[in-house]
Amino acid sequence: MPAFDLSVTELERYRPALEEPADFDEFWRETLREAATQGDPVVSVRPVETGLRLTETWDVTFRGFAGDPVRAWFSRPARTSGPLPAVVEYAGYGRGRGLPHERLTWVNAGYAHLLMDNRGQGDQYGCGGDTPDPHAGAPGGPGPAVRGLLDPRDHHYRRLITDAVRAVAAVRTLPGVDSARTVAAGNSQGGGLALAVAGLVPGLAAVLVTAPLLCGIRRALDLTDAGPYGEIAAYLSVRRGAERAAYRTLSYLEGVSFARRAHAPAHFGTGLRDTVCPPSGAYAAFNRYGESAGVDPRKEIHAYPFNGHEGGDAVHVRRQLDWLTEVLEVSRSRG
Repeated sequence: MPAFDLSVTELERYRPALEEPADFDEFWRETLREAATQGDPVVSVRPVETGLRLTETWDVTFRGFAGDPVRAWFSRPARTSGPLPAVVEYAGYGRGRGLPHERLTWVNAGYAHLLMDNRGQGDQYGCGGDTPDPHAGAPGGPGPAVRGLLDPRDHHYRRLITDAVRAVAAVRTLPGVDSARTVAAGNSQGGGLALAVAGLVPGLAAVLVTAPLLCGIRRALDLTDAGPYGEIAAYLSVRRGAERAAYRTLSYLEGVSFARRAHAPAHFGTGLRDTVCPPSGAYAAFNRYGESAGVDPRKEIHAYPFNGHEGGDAVHVRRQLDWLTEVLEVSRSRG
């Protein structure tokens, strides 16, 4: 697939107007306030044997949306002492938390690492998930992107974004975590969740966003039928006349709106041939990042001209590692 979106010059100055609902902030304040009243974030922490000698792992259950139990893997480098910065990682679309030995980059780099399970997902690829979604009965299609599409209060991503926020609250209470140095990270759907967390959670140390889903949603629906956007288009091709309700729901999930409200230093990545999460969405979020928060946070973006949804792959991860080390060192020296 050749490059199909805007040119690099256009992307670098792309700042699209938003149809942002007037009650966007109140919608999310109310949603998160309800979740926070359900009790302490962490329900249980159970050590697990993984066969790894250099990593210690715990099976964590925390309270997410409506107090629902959400599973996660929490790992630390073995035999370390003292509080560590924590990376909270969010998985991609259709994927669950899998097995604890699948994601070792961050713990091998010396971080505490929490990998959140995706409620109601885990059946499309990977090694599965362990968190059901008991609220998935609203009208919509079978895929997460269209569950509850006609009402923002019913949509799957209202619940999943709330879980993502509560995951940060949970990791900050775990032993051996430096709560002042908490990082949100993710790729694709996980990148969209990390961006939402950046706009909703104060005091993050940094945000790592790669190929984010749910950014520039209206434009993405016009550009591609791939992945989750294709599921939305297929749903609307049958429910003719439901576009207005669907677009209203999606406006409460728009990653660019969350990006505008973010404060933390941010590192972005995108492939310019990405037909799953078009690069104009990543650039829209990057270019408007922090603008309504009244801050000018440190940020950078890396574009990979000949790559699609895989973006920079391991090359980009190395850039993330180097950047995060520098950002956290600066943060610690100032603190």
